[in-house]
Amino acid sequence: MFTFSKGWERFFYILTYIFQGSSFLNPRAYAILHRMHHAYSDTEQDPHSPHFFRDMFQMTWATKNIFRDYLKFKRTPEERFTGNYPEWKFIDYIGNTAVSRIGFGVLYTFFYIQFAPSYWYFILLPIHFFMGPLHGAIVNWCGHKYGYSNFDNKDHSKNTTPVDFFMLGELFQNNHHKHPNSPNFAKKWFELDPVYPVLRMLHWSKIIKLRKV
Repeated sequence: MFTFSKGWERFFYILTYIFQGSSFLNPRAYAILHRMHHAYSDTEQDPHSPHFFRDMFQMTWATKNIFRDYLKFKRTPEERFTGNYPEWKFIDYIGNTAVSRIGFGVLYTFFYIQFAPSYWYFILLPIHFFMGPLHGAIVNWCGHKYGYSNFDNKDHSKNTTPVDFFMLGELFQNNHHKHPNSPNFAKKWFELDPVYPVLRMLHWSKIIKLRKV
């Protein structure tokens, strides 16, 4: 959808590691899975179609195993799914160690100990620990089961409005599968992708270069 200069790419790579923290996702492995998902949407070769799993947890666990295989180079992807994604071997290695993931979990816990106004807030900690997998599970499960369709994509992709606002536009799955290179996931007048104005601002300030404006 957009390109960076090498310097900005490294800057946002670091921020991604910091803000994803305990649920850091390797960009290369994630890109391969995402491209597979588009190529084989809602078929048996789709790494996370909800229509081939009993529940969201089973789907997420299966996706995790495929992701790990690509992360560890135990599985060779199709050539068309490779390339054009950022790689930083040092950050990728650090971000996927148990020390890093547990370390971020400890930091989150200490933050709650220091600032939580009541102990019942601690029930929110698992959301911080597993934010990445949780977000992915909601988008991949709900985005291909619940909602409406603007386009016939020959799959089960749906737009889940208004819940989509809390997923920052990613639950406009039907729109996204129709226009996978569009930075604006919203297509109808009543749809809003909250990330698109941010991308326009970054494009205007020349931090990124959008392929399509």
